[in-house]
Amino acid sequence: SPTYGRRSEDNGMKLLATALFSVTFGILLGLSFPSLWIPKVSLPQNLLRSIAISSRHSDIAAPVQATDISKIWVPSNPKGAERLPPGIIASESDLYLRRFWGNPEENLKKKPRYLVTFTVGYKQRQNIDACVKKFSDNFTIVLFHYDGRTSEWDDEFEWSKNVIHISVKKQTKWWYAKRFLHPDIVARYDYIFMWDEDLGVDHFDAEKYLHMVKKHGLEISQPGLDPEIVEETNEKPERCLDPHRPPCAAFVEIMAPVFSRDAWRCVWHMIQNDLVHGWGLDFALRRCVEEPAYKKIGIVDTQWIVHQSIPSLGSQGKEEDGKSPGQGVRDRCYMEWAMFEKRVDEAEKEYFKSLQVQTPSNSTTLH
Repeated sequence: SPTYGRRSEDNGMKLLATALFSVTFGILLGLSFPSLWIPKVSLPQNLLRSIAISSRHSDIAAPVQATDISKIWVPSNPKGAERLPPGIIASESDLYLRRFWGNPEENLKKKPRYLVTFTVGYKQRQNIDACVKKFSDNFTIVLFHYDGRTSEWDDEFEWSKNVIHISVKKQTKWWYAKRFLHPDIVARYDYIFMWDEDLGVDHFDAEKYLHMVKKHGLEISQPGLDPEIVEETNEKPERCLDPHRPPCAAFVEIMAPVFSRDAWRCVWHMIQNDLVHGWGLDFALRRCVEEPAYKKIGIVDTQWIVHQSIPSLGSQGKEEDGKSPGQGVRDRCYMEWAMFEKRVDEAEKEYFKSLQVQTPSNSTTLH
């Protein structure tokens, strides 16, 4: 009808007028306030730190706006050092002796490339004297004293004043090694000798020995033993099931091992805190080199030593349950061997289980 048409036309005009008014008002408002000020929002420092820490454990990067660039936080730094600028971090050390006067940069006239440690008692001082004289100034020498006697060495041997003495009573070399020879502490040394105190070295030359080690690419090695004694030794056939596996190959004994820097980093992590004698470790050393292990672990026959087999650790034991001190120590050695084998076996099985694959048949500790 005519009335309905007029109403529709009036409504349309009202809507158009409203739209034009809104646009005009918006333009005028924009011209009146050219910039809109928004206050800066400051997040609590603890929240910023939490966001940064969380981002380390997440595949999703933290939002850029959540990072407080006025504070240092480097997730790739060593654990605990995230707040330091990377350029100041000294994550590795050495056992070089330094003076405490003068210019620090002029401290060292020579930086030894090799490290030799002996676990000693004062009674074997003459033997150690002969051993130390076989190593040049290219070797840092450390004596671990299990009997607590250190000052007497300086009185008797001039070289003793220039070596490092560490004294803790009634401990073994593997106890010392775990606590004082962390891979980051000995990272400057190409090779680490970890020797017992009862070794005859009349036919040993350290420099020639290392020449052979490098020539043949040995990561873990030891000098050969007295040829006359070796010739009289008969290996039991049942102990040599595989000519390329320990104890027939890829095997050195724990009395005079020599480790490359890389091999020691692995071996150190395998040494157990509570197993101090190291028994069983020799069978597991092959885990710390690339296969085939028998090409990386070997004996240098041209430089040989004599193992005098002095039972010095037995005298450090204690008579208990009717057992002599020596027997108590020996029983502990066998106990540790069994415990170590079990731990390696269980750890290996757990690893392959986590991958949902069967443990390889050739991957046990002994065979």
